[in-house]
Amino acid sequence: MRDATVLIDTGPLVALFDPSDADHESCKRALAGLRQTRRVTSLAVLTEAVYLLDFSARAQQAVLAFAAAALETAEFGPPQVSRAAALMERYENLPMDFADATLVVLAEDLQTTSVFTLDRRDFSVYRIGRRSFRLV
Repeated sequence: MRDATVLIDTGPLVALFDPSDADHESCKRALAGLRQTRRVTSLAVLTEAVYLLDFSARAQQAVLAFAAAALETAEFGPPQVSRAAALMERYENLPMDFADATLVVLAEDLQTTSVFTLDRRDFSVYRIGRRSFRLV
């Protein structure tokens, strides 16, 4: 059974709003397949996406408008920040960045293993307990 909640990572957000990105079309198709799912991201992911889209104010505005209309931005308080820091220490050999750590924390909190990402290398290593992520 597929998870009803899918976490959204930075890479697809950048690809969706940068038509020159090599993954633009494949991300559009993948997103279309997620219409019936709860799509959740973190403020850290949105911050990273806006930063990476800094070549275009229009793309930055578009990704934020999309996030406001079509994504749930999860709350992230002190316990989640502490857990993210612990995960970054655990995966320091990759290394794990804060945006990825927030998604792993959300996966734990929301009991999901589905993530829409282009970062296959890292998300194939991260674990939720003993479970691996299902990469979209």
